[in-house]
Amino acid sequence: MTNTRRLQILAPWAVTVALFVMWELACWLLSVAPFVLPRPSLIFKTMYDFHTQLIDHSLHTLFTTVIGFVLAVIGGLLIGIAVGASRFVYVALYPLLIGFNSIPKVALVPIIVIWFGIGTVPAIITACSVAFFPIAVNIATGLATIEPEMRDVLRSLGASSWEILTKVGIPRSAPYLFASLKIAITLAFIGSVISETVASNKGIGYLMLSASSRFEVPLVFAGLLVVGAMGIGMYAICVIFESRMTRWAFRGQDMQG
Repeated sequence: MTNTRRLQILAPWAVTVALFVMWELACWLLSVAPFVLPRPSLIFKTMYDFHTQLIDHSLHTLFTTVIGFVLAVIGGLLIGIAVGASRFVYVALYPLLIGFNSIPKVALVPIIVIWFGIGTVPAIITACSVAFFPIAVNIATGLATIEPEMRDVLRSLGASSWEILTKVGIPRSAPYLFASLKIAITLAFIGSVISETVASNKGIGYLMLSASSRFEVPLVFAGLLVVGAMGIGMYAICVIFESRMTRWAFRGQDMQG
């Protein structure tokens, strides 16, 4: 392992530790009240004291997020392929996709609750609705950027439109797909937590809402750190899959998250 690679691995940890140290010192020097901005040491202590509840609620949030994310990947792939492969579908659907993505998803949660009730389903649907748009757009972009010259060459060799799509277009869109997955998984967590704060009796969002109503601010920040950690973990998993499946697209360059 080269020194540059070691620095790349250590840099995020060093920056994170430095941030927490500055945060701790600022709260101590300025005598900030814990109910305004708790010190990291108090947050970590709270995480230890409430680790059972945090684990229980975080697993529920992770479950709803992953299910919503998987549904978003399926839906995003299907819509993205349809939009990218057909000009007619692009003209017909793309404005609707833009309009739907412009709607604040928190405004949809009460409607989803009316249809499906309070619980897991609204969180899954919200996570899916937030995450599928970048996937669909990136897949459509990857398919739409196939050079006309390449299409002409493939047609001259006897390839059908379906063969061009499946053997060239979709594999060529893989870097776009994984770039969108890294964005979509973080958005899926946002969708789940938003839904849990509005219409759920379980999950990190519900835990944070309950803690804030009791002015247990350290527990609220503990929930935020847990969500952030889960987001980083899922992002890292997407990067690992990207490095394994699309290394050809980077021509030997180091993979970057």
